Order: sequence, then C-alpha cells, then structure tokens
Amino acid sequence: MNIINLLSQALNPKRFFVMLKKVRRRFADEPSLLSNRANLDWLKLNCSNFGVLATSLDAALWDESERVAKDLEAHAEKILSGIEYELGGGGVYPFLYYITRYLNAGCIVETGVAAGFSSYSFLAAIKKNGKGRLYSSDFPYFRLPHPEKYIGIVVEESLKDNWELFIDGDEINLRKIMSAISEVDVFHYDSDKSYAGRKFAMDMIEGRLSKGAIVLMDDIQDNSFFHDYVIQRQIPDWRVFEFQGKYVGMLGNLTRSEG
Repeated sequence: MNIINLLSQALNPKRFFVMLKKVRRRFADEPSLLSNRANLDWLKLNCSNFGVLATSLDAALWDESERVAKDLEAHAEKILSGIEYELGGGGVYPFLYYITRYLNAGCIVETGVAAGFSSYSFLAAIKKNGKGRLYSSDFPYFRLPHPEKYIGIVVEESLKDNWELFIDGDEINLRKIMSAISEVDVFHYDSDKSYAGRKFAMDMIEGRLSKGAIVLMDDIQDNSFFHDYVIQRQIPDWRVFEFQGKYVGMLGNLTRSEG
C-alpha cells in the first residue's frame, strides 16, 4: 500500500519535486556547526521552563492556556483513537496558545500542521482574542492513502474561519503566504527538520517579522541549526524549552512585549 500511495502522490508534479528534495536532504543535508552530541549538551545546558516564564508574566493566562490544552488533548483523543495511523506530534501547543493570547497576535505563520494540535491552539487563541489570522504550511503524509484528509483533523470547524491552509510544501507555500501578508507576529516552525529546510524558512520569514515578533522552532535537537543561527546572527534574546522529551527554541523576548 505504501508504494501505491507514494506513486499516487508522485504523479502530482509539484509534490514529486518536494518529495525528491525531502529524500535528498536525508542523505545530503547542509552541515551543522555542532555534532548531535554537542548540540544536545548545549540544549540541556540552556534549557528553561516555559511554564515558569509564562506564569511570571501572566499567571491567570497560563492557567487558561493549560485548561485549553487539556480540552484539546481530550478532544484529539476522541478523534485520533479511531485512526490507525500515527500523525505526528503536536508541538508545544500550550505555549502557542499562551503566546498568541499574550501578544494579541494579528498574523501567525506556522509550518507543519500534522493532526493540527498547534493549529487548534493558535486558532482557539485567535477566537478568544477576537482578532488575528493563521497561515499554515503543510505537506501530505505521502505514505498514507488520501493523506490530505488527515491534515488538521483535530481542528474544530468553528475555528476555521480565521485559517488559511496551504499543502504543497514550504518552498511553494511560504512564497504564497509571504505574498499575502505584510508582517508576522508569531512564526512557528515544525515541518522539514533538515538543516536546509530550516534555513530556507528562516530566510523567507525573517524580513517580515514585526517588532516584538516571536519565533518558535520545534525539534531543535535534530541538528544545530537553532544554535548556529543564534551564534552566527548574534541574537540577543533566545530561549530553549523542553516539551514531551524534545527541545523547542524561541527567538524574541516576551518580557519586552508587555503593554
């Protein structure tokens, strides 16, 4: 069945080239400055707790964020329990909700939707704020039959009014998104985990970041791109968090966004 699904997706010219690049990057990615071991040591050394940070800035909002996350988990469990496929993780979704509410973000861009935990969190916060729009970039799980139907499957219909979803891969999607917006308040990267994929996305987005924007990047233990970006660009404000056994990097300073 996997072969049939692969061939079916490969018949789409746009998807074929995305699939080809994904395979190529597995064997010939751009080099990291740190080895995997050194990168992991750096992450552990610099890791802090996003719950502590969130509570220090707005404890009531963090309580709200945790309640929404629990509701999401219960809602998602009902849906995903009936699906035989593994659709990927959900990113640091409690903090995504919190950041969107805290910043009262107007424009949010994310890469990597999967089942839709992060999208749900952003959209629930947008609805609560009464403003904002989410632009999401994804690419179907080409090993699954009819993979499009699984993208964002946990996102409730009542939340989708403020959602623009693109599913042709980051290199196509981000160009379309950038042509539709003027600036980005929150950028969440959780798609292609290769060094080259991360670099492409940051090159696309960094010129559109608003003053006080926050960037979050998931799975930064996979290579040292986040470390390299911080060091080479001399980024003054950054943090590392741990969530469900993986590491998340944040660029920007929430404390400077108060008021």
